[in-house]
Amino acid sequence: MKKTFSVNGAARTLGIGRTKLYELLHAQKLTSIRIGRRRLVLAESIDKLIEAARVEEGR
Repeated sequence: MKKTFSVNGAARTLGIGRTKLYELLHAQKLTSIRIGRRRLVLAESIDKLIEAARVEEGR
């Protein structure tokens, strides 16, 4: 399994646009790292976001 996704790849994986992805990063609901000029979204944070949405939906 991949450990990181590009911004475009993370947005595609979540089915959202880049703008919404950057909003989630700014709100600290997703975690990213920078390597050089690239921003990579941690796959673990995507999994946590999905799990949190499932819990929220199950209320």
